Amino acid sequence: MAIDANAPIFVISVAAELAEMHPQTLRQYDRMGIVSPSRAPGRARRYSQRDIEMLRQVQRLSQEGVSLEGIKRIMELEKEVLGLRARVEELSAELDQAQQRQPDLGRIFAAGLGGDVVPLARGQRPPASAAFKPLGLVSLVQRHSRLRALPAGKPQSRDYANGYAASL
Repeated sequence: MAIDANAPIFVISVAAELAEMHPQTLRQYDRMGIVSPSRAPGRARRYSQRDIEMLRQVQRLSQEGVSLEGIKRIMELEKEVLGLRARVEELSAELDQAQQRQPDLGRIFAAGLGGDVVPLARGQRPPASAAFKPLGLVSLVQRHSRLRALPAGKPQSRDYANGYAASL
């Protein structure tokens, strides 16, 4: 039978010995909010195995030169990361359950190669159109209306589309 890592079972003297610290240091960390143990009836501090691990991490960071405020911030961020990871796992499980309940019921549409709208199943690509040919500038000009422009100072229009197409 394993001991729960979150179970508050160690009194401050035992926790200080396990963390290789002075009990007064543990009290200071508690006041600063770096490592806050549970409280037993009568306001006695009770440390869990996880609290001891955190105290050891605080000691390592302190020996590396990180200030107590920096250590406090690091611990807060690590707690936030753990919470976010748990939330991601929870949402992933929820998404998996939703996908198992309703597999591929959503309709998916794509633009076909000819510019048309094509309904598709999930994971399917739009079919290649045999009649589709890439349109160049000349064919676009010929396909649509003829370009006409009035040159400055001349009253008659000129057909620029045919002149351009002929030059290619």
